[in-house]
Parts: sequence; structure tokens; C-alpha cells
Amino acid sequence: MNDLLVAESVSKNFGDFRALNKVSINVPKGSIFGLLGPNGAGKTTLIRIINQITMPDEGKVFLDGSLLEPEHIKDIGYLPEERGLYKSMKVGEQALYLAQLKGLSKSEAKSRLKHWFEKLEIGDWWNKKIQELSKGQAQKIQFIVTVLHRPKLLIFDEPFSGFDPINATLIKDEILQLRDEGATVIFSTHRMESVEELCDHIALIHKSNKILDGKLTDIKRQYKSNTFEVGLQTPNSQQVLNAINDKYEVLPATFRNLNDDIKLNVKLNENDSSNDLLSFLTSQAEVHHFVEVIPSANDIFIKTVQNN
Repeated sequence: MNDLLVAESVSKNFGDFRALNKVSINVPKGSIFGLLGPNGAGKTTLIRIINQITMPDEGKVFLDGSLLEPEHIKDIGYLPEERGLYKSMKVGEQALYLAQLKGLSKSEAKSRLKHWFEKLEIGDWWNKKIQELSKGQAQKIQFIVTVLHRPKLLIFDEPFSGFDPINATLIKDEILQLRDEGATVIFSTHRMESVEELCDHIALIHKSNKILDGKLTDIKRQYKSNTFEVGLQTPNSQQVLNAINDKYEVLPATFRNLNDDIKLNVKLNENDSSNDLLSFLTSQAEVHHFVEVIPSANDIFIKTVQNN
């Protein structure tokens, strides 16, 4: 089986409010799966169902081919958006306690914690209390206790919250390394630049319904508009502009570049290739910039939500 986690037609009601409406997702093994959606869309409800914090009213969830059961909790690591560390406990004492809850022996937990504390250069935090740490420092501890037992499935809900750019990059690299070592990751965030950097597959939930899912590269391909950013240099700007407008649809340009007399977004004609466009442009002016406009995850997110 190529999917580690499968949710089939999962629904959940809270009184008269339907938080999830027959949502199905397939999370491939060894992938980073982006679970996206506006606030209140139903993402956290689905994550809580996967973690067995709450149960679905309809539908089923399977982990590695088996119907999700209480014993699967050892196979899942969950970093919630609302952090759950005990502020008055010492870092080392708390990390050991949480590791043992996940099934590690005390000696194995100490060995793995030593490795992670050295790796993230936080060895001198062992006897500090959580309340003595900054938000970003506490976040590092939460990350460690989430991944320490080496679960099959890791669920990160806004994992970069509280991190400066340097530490956000550090944690991003660790997530990629965990993926490369065989872990499967569900990644929920509002930071679309992180989706671009990390996610192989995405699903978009809006108003309790899944409205989009698939491999991110395939989705980008579906949403592209065959438009190219064009930057030209020429002493005859108006003449060249007239020639381009006569032959192609020209759109407002929003990209930035240097030292070009003309900056345009040009849409291909139905039967033209990118080579046809480039050949025409080079016959008119000196081409300094020629890049296909690929829709970003943020563009796709906004357009899909607005259309629904």
C-alpha cells in the first residue's frame, strides 16, 4: 500500500454545526502532505480525529492499511498549534516524561534526547523551566518531544510559529530530513511560502468540504495560464509595444527587474509555443527576461477559495 494514512468520507458535527462534510484524503508514504484552508475550515477537526482526540460521526480512518485504533497513538507524533508543555516543569524532566508516555524506556529516551539537544545546540536547557524560555525556545522542545519516538506519521500544525527566520529554516531542514529518513508528514499552515518549500501533495478544505487535492506540481500545471513575464530593451519602445499588442494578449506586469525599457506579461496564443513567442520577441528587441508565470500555492489557495 502506497498511502500511509487514508481518510474515507469523514464527517463530524458539533450540535447543528457540520465541521467536516464527507472529507477524504490519501497521504502517500514518505511524503509531506499540506493540509490547507482558511480559519474554521475544518482542518483542526480532521487532525483531532486522526489523533483520536475526537471521533468521526461518519467515515473511517486507516493508518498503514489498518483501521485506526487506540494502539496507533504510538505511531503518530503531533505538534499542535496550541502548545502543551507544562511551564513549571524542568525541560529535561518533562521531555523524559513525555517520551515515556510514547513508549520509550527511560534510558532510550535519555539517549535520544541527548542526541537532539546536541543537534539543536540546547544542552544547557536541561534544568531550565519552560517558563524561563522564549516562545521559540519552548517550540524547539515541543518539536523534539514530537519526533523523539520516531513515529510513522508526524503532524505539524503551524510548526514555525514563534521562530525567527534562522530557527524556522533549521526546523524546516529537520522536517525534510525526517521525510528523507522515511517519516510521513501532515503539515498544516497558513504560510504558503512554507507549502512551496516543503509539500509534495496538498488538500484544501473550505467550509467543511474538501475542494481541491493532489500533487502540488500537477495542481500548479492545472492552474497555469500560459503567460510569460517578458523584459525587453529597445530604443523603439512604442513601436515594439504596438507589434506585441497586435499579435498577443498583453497583461499587466507585476514582476520586478532591472534596466528594461519594456516590462510585460504576455499570454501565448492557442496554437503558439513558448519558442514561437521567444522567437518573435527576439526579432523585435533584446530579451533580458523571459520566465513562465507559474501560479504559487498562495495564488491557488486564494483563487480556489474565492471560486467556492
